[in-house]
Amino acid sequence: MPADESSARRRPDRVRASRAPVPRLPAAPVPAGVPLPAGTALRGRLATGSRRPAAPRGSGRGSGGGSPRRPRGGRVRGAYEQARRAWDRPLTAYYVILGSSLLITVLGLVMVYSASMIKALDISKPATYFFGKQFLAAVIGGALMLIATRMPVKLHRALAYPMLMVTVFLMVLVQVPGIGMSVNGNQNWLYLGGPFQLQPSEFGKLALILWGADLLARKQDKRLLTQWKHMLVPLVPVAFVLLGLIMLGGDMGTAIILTAILFGLLWLAGAPTRLFAGVLGFAAVIAFLLIKTSANRMSRLACMGVSEPDPEGGCWQAAHGIYALASGGWFGSGLGASVEKWGQLPEPHTDFIFAITGEELGLAGTLSVLALFAALGYAGIRVAGRTEDPFVRYAAGGVTTWITAQAVINIGAVLGLLPIAGVPLPLFSYGGSALLPTMFAVGLMIAFAREDPAAKAALAVRRPGVRWKTMRRRVKKRPSGER
Repeated sequence: MPADESSARRRPDRVRASRAPVPRLPAAPVPAGVPLPAGTALRGRLATGSRRPAAPRGSGRGSGGGSPRRPRGGRVRGAYEQARRAWDRPLTAYYVILGSSLLITVLGLVMVYSASMIKALDISKPATYFFGKQFLAAVIGGALMLIATRMPVKLHRALAYPMLMVTVFLMVLVQVPGIGMSVNGNQNWLYLGGPFQLQPSEFGKLALILWGADLLARKQDKRLLTQWKHMLVPLVPVAFVLLGLIMLGGDMGTAIILTAILFGLLWLAGAPTRLFAGVLGFAAVIAFLLIKTSANRMSRLACMGVSEPDPEGGCWQAAHGIYALASGGWFGSGLGASVEKWGQLPEPHTDFIFAITGEELGLAGTLSVLALFAALGYAGIRVAGRTEDPFVRYAAGGVTTWITAQAVINIGAVLGLLPIAGVPLPLFSYGGSALLPTMFAVGLMIAFAREDPAAKAALAVRRPGVRWKTMRRRVKKRPSGER
């Protein structure tokens, strides 16, 4: 075969071999700081076949810079989920009860001072006369609240019967001529000497809650609450004894609060609808008779929703309470700048302090007070709903019913939606006899919130000693001569 034919036949093989892919070795790493020749990086990318990642659709200028769009309502839903998780934490109820009660008390001290200055000067007393007494009561009440938070549940139950007996004795003592005092037509006060007085019926609310909670818890442990006789006796008769002693003094407002506490305990105990409706109907008939037979109570009932006083001076307090709220506007006339407290509005620092708050702090101030009471009531419901101890459930529910019902009745009277019952705003209005048991009851709820197993564990972790032991570094001890 000629040489040129053999070379022609071997030439396609060489072409095929030249077209076969040649494996490339990975490039050696280039030291930092050494400049690369021009085009090296581009050739490396082309050789390895790497490409830039494709941009997602809609990532141009018109799509907001490439960030994915959140669905509508995503931020609202996220905020709601975050708030729900925060509320579900073990110590949330503990901090809400403590914070809201202290804020209400402090704001109440400020408003008592502002609302009572003119009243104190009118009776030839210093401008800080009522504020000083309220501040002293708040200090004593704070000590009682601290004691109540540190007391175990067993000790609270042990105090139920002695507190009830002492309260009934003091309420009987009020009706003894020469010992009891009459204030604004109500014979419900005991004179303690100097400027200090005591209203035992305020302590009757706390006594009924503790005693009733202990009674119902004992009967629930023995499975007796399924019988209506054990549910009513002796809870309802003892409550009626307290109501009778209160009504002997003519204080129907406190009697309404005590009735609300009784209904709250029966509702928590699982009273059937017929039994609950029967007790409620009986109480309504008694209330109607008491109102019908009293001209003063009928006049208070007739003042609901009035916007102007009568020509003869009737409904003066209700009308001027509306005037105070209406003149406040959004943010009020300023702290201390109330006009109605200059003799126009009776009882500006007690029953109608909410009206002065609306006049000086406006709608923002009144809504803040309402929000604090709503938070306190909701936290109390949470404590009562999450516990496994029946005593804690009944006591926390009773205290929550007491504070929320009294706040609703007081604020409703100021707004003209309810008759004027003459009850103070809890933790806010002037009155040491009302402040002391209320602060003890708040301490009771704080103690119950601390007794939750999850809250106990969270508090144990947050103690300074435990935190120091868990967070400090473990370092081996060195000899004294070693540096």
